[in-house]
Amino acid sequence: MHSHPQTEITFPSVDGRRPTTPTVRAILADAAREIDPELAADIESAHSWRSDYVPLVGRVTAASAESSKAALALAHGGVASMRGRMVAAAPSGDVPLEEWGLEPRATPLATEVVRGTSSPVRELAVPYGGSSLHGDRLREQLRRWRDAGVVEESFVTAIEQVIAHPEWLSLPGRRVALLGAGAEMGPLEPLAAWGADVLAVDRSSPSIWDRVRSLAESGAGTVAHPVGPDGAPGADLVTQTGDVLAWLRTRAAGSALVVGMYAYADGGAHVAVTAAADVVATRLTDDDPDTALAYLATPTDAFVVPRDVVQASARAYQDRGPVRWLQAPLRVVSRGRLFVPNYSTVLPDGTGVADILVPQQGPNYAMAKRIQRWRGVVAEDCGQRVSFNVAPATWTRSVTKNRLLAAAYGGARHFGVEIFEPATTRVLMAALLVHDLHAATEAREHPEQLFTDGAAHGGLWRVGYEPRSALGVAAVGGLPSMVRRA
Repeated sequence: MHSHPQTEITFPSVDGRRPTTPTVRAILADAAREIDPELAADIESAHSWRSDYVPLVGRVTAASAESSKAALALAHGGVASMRGRMVAAAPSGDVPLEEWGLEPRATPLATEVVRGTSSPVRELAVPYGGSSLHGDRLREQLRRWRDAGVVEESFVTAIEQVIAHPEWLSLPGRRVALLGAGAEMGPLEPLAAWGADVLAVDRSSPSIWDRVRSLAESGAGTVAHPVGPDGAPGADLVTQTGDVLAWLRTRAAGSALVVGMYAYADGGAHVAVTAAADVVATRLTDDDPDTALAYLATPTDAFVVPRDVVQASARAYQDRGPVRWLQAPLRVVSRGRLFVPNYSTVLPDGTGVADILVPQQGPNYAMAKRIQRWRGVVAEDCGQRVSFNVAPATWTRSVTKNRLLAAAYGGARHFGVEIFEPATTRVLMAALLVHDLHAATEAREHPEQLFTDGAAHGGLWRVGYEPRSALGVAAVGGLPSMVRRA
């Protein structure tokens, strides 16, 4: 067993460089190899990875839909490959994560505790459309979203349970470690307002910690965070993994721990921070098998969805009315690439693959989110409590930085898709987390139901068109709204 106190979790060195593509491609191929060797070979031989990854990830999702056994084999194979291929890099050389001893440095991280100054919010209230919805008004909005195909029935049921159990909001008896505490989509703000006990981990950045501390002070709970030897708040999960783990072990001792992964980074760094979060979550689970895990799934991914969702999409396509005559010439000009019916992959039992991967987000983003999904399936298979919910498409900073994606979001309403404001998404996803940590757990018929149960996809699963085939048209329709947002 090797150990390197000062290391960085990264991609293996190849001729003095650390390229991302060979590793993420190999991880996806390894995941598929046991259940579909031909698919694994296609992944390894893809000519243009930046574009070929989209259909390949969709095929991997379809392979996982074949059976529970296939889904579990994929998840276990993918996680094992990531741990064997990602490395801890040190001056003495690279060490695969599965062999890394993970010792902290000699000087442990200090702690600062920020205590909220407000009284706990005792009722679930969701900001939406300029109002704060609670009680019956919130229930009515939940049903409107359901009837519009924006959320699933299980989402409505889960949120209604939280409305009925406001005592759940502060997560009594639990301590929540937020990896990426300053993330725009993370649950820090509502959890602090509800009075939860939070351990906040994020990299050292004045803008991040100004926000974290402000939310903590204005809340009603306690937010503890690490402080480095230089007195600066924060710790880097990728370069100080051992230190973060040691700090969390000290702070979490004697409490029921929830480890939430909300960290985001651009490009290959997103895969690296996902690997680092896996290292920390795995060691904390080894300490206490009752440790719960929490993640958010992006809506722009590929999912195995139930038969009724596929049927609703087919009805939407058939009922699109006179607009079909306007679309016909565009389909001809585009050689059939525009306005394609959703669900080209439907299995014998009627379930389908909702393929909503967006090429503009890149293969590293897709693989980071896929590794997180595999990790959630593996954890649940091992008996852990896992909260892993699909969040609706949301006007986040990372979206608005991408002009095409932002314009497509702006025009999405023309296709029956609702794009949420971050404040609304944060509270709804935090409420789902609260639900998942309190509600009785039921055995799932298929591991992929971890993502479909309680999904708030914004309508992307139930629209009549494959989302990519309408992306460009939506972007054109969304340009005026992007001008207004700017």
